[in-house]
Amino acid sequence: MPNPPAGSQKEKGIYEVFYISVLLKGLNAAVEIVLGGLLFFTARHGDVLVTLVRNELIDDPNDFLARHAESLVHYLDPQVQLFAALYLLSHGIVKGVLVWGLLKNKTWSYPAALAVFSLFILYQIVKWFQHHSLILVFLTVFDAVVMWLIWHEYRMRVRTGTLGV
Repeated sequence: MPNPPAGSQKEKGIYEVFYISVLLKGLNAAVEIVLGGLLFFTARHGDVLVTLVRNELIDDPNDFLARHAESLVHYLDPQVQLFAALYLLSHGIVKGVLVWGLLKNKTWSYPAALAVFSLFILYQIVKWFQHHSLILVFLTVFDAVVMWLIWHEYRMRVRTGTLGV
């Protein structure tokens, strides 16, 4: 864990929550990149995936993953899948770069993260009005808390003169 800015025990606790939340954002970015890559591969090579799944089902007709993968592959439009893949890849890469900058205490990363996460929240709110998903509510609240932690950490770093380059 990088050095927290000097301060009270309360500030150290807030820093730990900041650090853990940024790590969770990094984990989320990695998952998005992996899922985006898989979607990209299956959008471009869906016939290969169908063949692999069918071969697995011939070997073991009760294979849980193969049965579910087969049902998903038939319903996915390759253009929609390609859009989802590019969305997840770009989302994950941007978030990953921001997480790296925050963990390395890069000056540019604090305002950039606040701007990008604000856009994510705005997008999630628009999607919530369309789908009323509780997951979107959870993600939006989590992003808002992370934004407050980023803002607080940035303010503390500026005040103590420990902001990186």
